[in-house]
Amino acid sequence: MVLTIDLAVLLAIIIFFLWRRAVKPRTRLDTGMTMAVVLVFGVLIAPTAFGHGIMNAVGDVAQGISHVGANP
Repeated sequence: MVLTIDLAVLLAIIIFFLWRRAVKPRTRLDTGMTMAVVLVFGVLIAPTAFGHGIMNAVGDVAQGISHVGANP
């Protein structure tokens, strides 16, 4: 029996627990590590269908916001 885990799923779990921590003053190293984990997660999830759906949704929201500001 072989157990495999997707790296994107593992990083999503890590991000979830990083965000659930109690709010305390963070060091630069801690902040940098969190940013690196989130960046790698984004790179891993981007080529998937889920990633494309998120990108399209965010693009639609951004386009809607830009149209609201353009109309007098």
